[in-house]
Amino acid sequence: MLVLGIESSCDETAVALLESCADSPQPRVLSSVISTQIPLHRMYGGVIPELASRNHSTNLPVVLREALEQAGRSVHEVDVFASTAGPGLVAALLVGNTAAKALALAAGKPFVAVNHLEGHMLSPFITRAGGLVPHLSLVVSGGHTLLVDVQGVSDYTLLGRSVDDAAGEAFDKVAKMLDLPYPGGPEIDKRAEQGDPARFSFPRPMLHEDHLNFSFSGLKTAVLYTLPRLTASGNPHDLPEQTLCDICAGVRQAIIDVLIHKTLKALRRTGHKVLAVSGGVSCNAALRTQLMECCRRAGVEAVLPPNSLTTDNAAMIAYAGMLRAQHGDFSPLDTPVDPNLKLAGMQTRA
Repeated sequence: MLVLGIESSCDETAVALLESCADSPQPRVLSSVISTQIPLHRMYGGVIPELASRNHSTNLPVVLREALEQAGRSVHEVDVFASTAGPGLVAALLVGNTAAKALALAAGKPFVAVNHLEGHMLSPFITRAGGLVPHLSLVVSGGHTLLVDVQGVSDYTLLGRSVDDAAGEAFDKVAKMLDLPYPGGPEIDKRAEQGDPARFSFPRPMLHEDHLNFSFSGLKTAVLYTLPRLTASGNPHDLPEQTLCDICAGVRQAIIDVLIHKTLKALRRTGHKVLAVSGGVSCNAALRTQLMECCRRAGVEAVLPPNSLTTDNAAMIAYAGMLRAQHGDFSPLDTPVDPNLKLAGMQTRA
């Protein structure tokens, strides 16, 4: 089965082709092409929805052509077309979603509407030799921080989520306070490598509470109140470079401590021996290193995708579409996009 996936939920225009293998549960990634709009939105300090959708319309034909060329396939050979249906920016979603539906209609092939979060959740198994297995999923991105008990496709139980800012959102908001370039997460990560995480005692919200929810807004507020104590002007540009690096290191470690503590607690409660970590924040070098070490000590297999599959990409959409197609779970062509799309099959554990 050859699946073409399209992702356009925010500011990345992406197309990928995946092919299932008869002798292996692991698909072959024939191509995965991403056109980023980060330089365009950086001057505004964040994504401008109208600009994003316009540039998706411009970029998609080029990205589609390149993905097909890299895969050495034609659009007529595709068996299933998949695209993101939500959550995301509605105008941006419409570009990729409409294109995939048009291609499916023209080729007379089935279409699969994919939830962006499901794409992230399942993406670590694209490169795992044994394919998808029951596991605990930690999704950490700019818009979401989730712990999910995954038994299979569409068999999900929500264990915990952020009640306010997601981890990636906290990184970005702290970066904005420090007047670091957009996107803020990688900028904080880079400076944290030169900093002392113990210099500032930032809070670890909800660390010792019994539930598995997250909260990062208090951490952001703590940084806001710390800045005026370090410089009379409160201007981050007046901070010594080392102090700036120490703040970044303290913030990064506070977020990592909470993520790891809650994840280990969820592993103990579920009994899972496989942990899959996904989302843009999962490419944070310190988080990956510390999580893998904790999993090693706990006898848990940590499944982390390569960095190229952590941020928004179409390979994860094609993979989720492939798994659904293998179960005969196709979508009508009039399936709408939904900026607040809920994850199908998600239950909440009391």
